[in-house]
Amino acid sequence: MRRPSAALVCLGAAALASAVCALSLGTPYVPPAALSATLGDDGLAGVVVTELRLPRMVLALIAGACLGAAGLVLQEALRNPLAVPEMLGVSSGAALGVAAPLVLTLSVPLGLQPFLALGGAALGGLLTLVAAGFGRSPSAVLLTGAAVAAALQAALLVLMVMADQLDLQLIYRYLLGSLSARTWDDVTGLLPWLAAAVPALVLCVPVLGVLRLGDDDARALGVRVERARVAALGIVVVLIAPVVAVCGPVAWVGFLAPHLARRLRPDGGAAGWLVRSAVCGAVVVLCADQPARLALAPVETPVGAWTALVGVPAGVALLKRGSRPARKRGRSAVAAPDVPAALPGTSLPAPVLRKAER
Repeated sequence: MRRPSAALVCLGAAALASAVCALSLGTPYVPPAALSATLGDDGLAGVVVTELRLPRMVLALIAGACLGAAGLVLQEALRNPLAVPEMLGVSSGAALGVAAPLVLTLSVPLGLQPFLALGGAALGGLLTLVAAGFGRSPSAVLLTGAAVAAALQAALLVLMVMADQLDLQLIYRYLLGSLSARTWDDVTGLLPWLAAAVPALVLCVPVLGVLRLGDDDARALGVRVERARVAALGIVVVLIAPVVAVCGPVAWVGFLAPHLARRLRPDGGAAGWLVRSAVCGAVVVLCADQPARLALAPVETPVGAWTALVGVPAGVALLKRGSRPARKRGRSAVAAPDVPAALPGTSLPAPVLRKAER
């Protein structure tokens, strides 16, 4: 119990430090002690903090929470720790839906960009499901999604070849994910999507807990596995598409945040992991945005480059550390005496009941 407590303290300290840096550092510099007096002030510092830095910080938290929750939903629904939106065609499809009008010089109102991203993400997810047989096999969904994502990224490359130099620079920055020059309009544009996604997530949590038992056990408990996976992918589309429309595809957050959530509470259920994954995703994006904003100032680097730079080695390390206890459990299970096929007074096998309790 000490390690999760220490990890939670470190996570909270990182979030607090990043929030102070997000509001204080930059030009003009605002001392942390003067932040409360600066908010809402009519001076230059007050305008910069209230209208630029604060909405950017809030957007980083919302985007990270959505990406972290989407990553956990996919990993639990497909029972695979490598299932992330980047490998299922969802993020690539959303990015294609936003980038295509820019390259084709089509004037699209700003309010329609989330719908374009939603259509592209739905297209990528639908192609994955159709090619994989509508979720009959989790491994088939993952492998097919990787192929669909590669095809959509190839389509993006073709569009980039057709673009002129100015549009090409904009597309490059967008595809790496950026929070630069975001305002309160971008934040409020995400709120209707969150209002639709959060209730769906609440309804999805019990089904995710059952899907962890395996397809056969889930069917025995009355869950329609294929429909549940399609519904999970639909929730992921609603979470990812508006974030990609505003910030671009911020990579590896949906992979790193669920693993951090499981490390914080290894014996937790789907509901606890979902909340922790959203919190971890928010903190990861907020922390990554500080070097993106300040490392090469006055030039800003994309936040997606920093999340990928940190997320890849951290995710690999978490996967390696998570596999060691599993090996130990496997060895002890071999040496343990035989367990009964069914517990007294029940009709379900003992392994199924133990899985359900976990």
